[in-house]
Amino acid sequence: MHHENHYTNRTNWLRAAVLGANDGILSTTSLVIGVAAADASRHSITLAALAGLVAGACSMAAGEYVSVSSQTDVETADLKREKKELEDNPQQELDELAGIYQKRGLDEDLAMKVAQQLMDHNALEAHAHDELGINDMTKPNPLQAAMASAASFVSGGILPLLVAVLAPLKGMVFYQYAFAILFLAISGTMAAKMGGSNISKAVARICFWGTVAMFITAAVGYIFGVKTS
Repeated sequence: MHHENHYTNRTNWLRAAVLGANDGILSTTSLVIGVAAADASRHSITLAALAGLVAGACSMAAGEYVSVSSQTDVETADLKREKKELEDNPQQELDELAGIYQKRGLDEDLAMKVAQQLMDHNALEAHAHDELGINDMTKPNPLQAAMASAASFVSGGILPLLVAVLAPLKGMVFYQYAFAILFLAISGTMAAKMGGSNISKAVARICFWGTVAMFITAAVGYIFGVKTS
């Protein structure tokens, strides 16, 4: 049997994992660079990195939980409305489902037969899948999404924290930037390989925008930072 490699089924979790890890790397590094650019002590730099890591992970978790919960509420409301419509107007719903299959390329008779068989099997499931785009594979879990987002942020954010602890204080801005670009390039490469996309393009994109973000925060640190002796 011939097996084809498809990557679209990885889109949701891959996007969330990459977004979280990259955000952890970039936001924590940018924060550290902003503080280090003001000639802060190692204690201040490390504390900023740790605070940024914890705050970012909590923010990602809370934001993802609220977002996915809202999506779940919308889907639940849609299913309730669809269930009522099936009870009140079954023929109209049958015609609507058949029309969907006609738009996909089936002729009128076959579309009606398919719609009838699927509705006989499970009418709500058929309409949820083909009319609303809801199925068990895509149904979100708020708590799972929140934990995954927090974990992915921590996996990225812990790297600049380690640099803040271990790298020489002199030249901390340079070390943070260099390691952040390295981490982002590795992350971009892994994401591109798992997603089957162009590696060079993915790495160039993430490194460019990462540089922009870190440059801006470094500028803020230099301009507004309190110089210490």
